[in-house]
Amino acid sequence: MTTAARYGRQRSKAYGAGRAAARGLALALIALPGSLLCFVLTAVSLALIPVGVGLVTTPHVLAGVRTYANRRRVLAAEWGGVRIPPAYRPLPPGANPWTRTVAPLRDPATWRDLRWLPVDMTAGFVTALLPAALVLYPLEGLALAAGLWRVFPDGYWYGFVPVDGPASALGAGALALVLLLLGHFRAARLLGAHFLLTRAVLGSDQEALAERVRVLTETRRDAVDTSAAELRRIERDLHDGAQARLVAMGMDLGTVEALLDTDPEQARELLARARRSSADALGELRDLVRGIHPPVLAERGLGDAVRALALRLPVATEVTVELPGRAEAPVESAAYFAVSELLTNAVKHSGADRIWVDLHRADGFLRMTVTDNGKGGAALGAGSGLRGVERRLAAFDGVLAVSSPVGGPTLVTLELPCALS
Repeated sequence: MTTAARYGRQRSKAYGAGRAAARGLALALIALPGSLLCFVLTAVSLALIPVGVGLVTTPHVLAGVRTYANRRRVLAAEWGGVRIPPAYRPLPPGANPWTRTVAPLRDPATWRDLRWLPVDMTAGFVTALLPAALVLYPLEGLALAAGLWRVFPDGYWYGFVPVDGPASALGAGALALVLLLLGHFRAARLLGAHFLLTRAVLGSDQEALAERVRVLTETRRDAVDTSAAELRRIERDLHDGAQARLVAMGMDLGTVEALLDTDPEQARELLARARRSSADALGELRDLVRGIHPPVLAERGLGDAVRALALRLPVATEVTVELPGRAEAPVESAAYFAVSELLTNAVKHSGADRIWVDLHRADGFLRMTVTDNGKGGAALGAGSGLRGVERRLAAFDGVLAVSSPVGGPTLVTLELPCALS
């Protein structure tokens, strides 16, 4: 490792330690008063239920506790990379005041929130404060070693070091350096420990299972809807295209039969038109088959199919493929049509004059990126077709990420779990 790289790495660690200390301090300042307030308000509201006041206050207090807990879940994901999915039971529509009070109290997730509040105001407070203490407390020891000890004529304790002179002040400075070094390497992990503690109390296997069931239910519904829409498209294309041409060709041939003896010249023209209709119908059938499952995809795999797709685009497209084998046919098909939709969007909406496609496999995932140098501004749900691509991938546990600042460039990344053969 070069000196510059080593310096950059140490600088990054120092920045990470400082950021963890600042975040830990913010969490500590929130955890103690916030959890204490929520806990007291909940206890008082529950105690007032027998006299009727709690029936009015408890739904609002529990909603506030849920909001507070959900905010901590967001911070755990953003600051610590720890995902804690919520799994609250929804209230029935049109619930009366009694149901709005009793239903949350029957929800196990509510009691997990309430058990978490005392943990958060005690152990959570300590684990959040530790990163800040390891980074900030050494500053006091260094200040004592620099001469601040003279301000305390009766002596001063820094940690376990009694500071009453120059020698002991240097000892305090040495201890401060040890703590600062420990904070430099461990502050971020200590902050992660705070979020792991939060997940241990707030999270549950049942929550994860419920979230998984919800996702599978949603993706199954989307897959069924997509399949039905695809069948309707195929039926419409057959009815309006090839079927209409074949019907017209049959009528022309019937007319030819009647004209063979009386008007051979017109019969010859009708035969030529029937031949053109049959060629057009065959072309439409081929296009329809290509739209269902392109032959090049079945014969030569995803890489060559995307290259063939890029050759038909009016925009210069560069395709890079690093796939050591082939994925399963359904995965290849989903990936092909997802890339096809993205390329169509780029051509129609981006105003780009160059597109780059990269296909490779890493860590058990088929990763695909489509980049263009257009005007940017693409977003999920903006009518660009990206939502349909996301639904197509979700059926295979795939994900889609979009980076498209105004002014460009646009980078769309797709990931599909797969095993190559």
